[in-house]
Amino acid sequence: MPQKDQEIALLRRELEMLMAERQALLRVVGASAALIAGLDSKRLPVAAIQVADVVATSINDLSEETLQDALAAVNAEIEEDA
Repeated sequence: MPQKDQEIALLRRELEMLMAERQALLRVVGASAALIAGLDSKRLPVAAIQVADVVATSINDLSEETLQDALAAVNAEIEEDA
């Protein structure tokens, strides 16, 4: 196999690996977002509230498109407060 074909094949495998990892991360983020949205912070221990805040802040830092992709990855919807 010529050098250029080997490089293309290597890049293709790397891209496929990165896309699979992105899908796995989207599932984690989507599930985390749905979990955080469903929590009643008044009923959580202080330590859990602090961790939930870190997760929520991290999720809120995502772009709207990425968050929608994450929710779609786990077939979740988050209702917006009226």
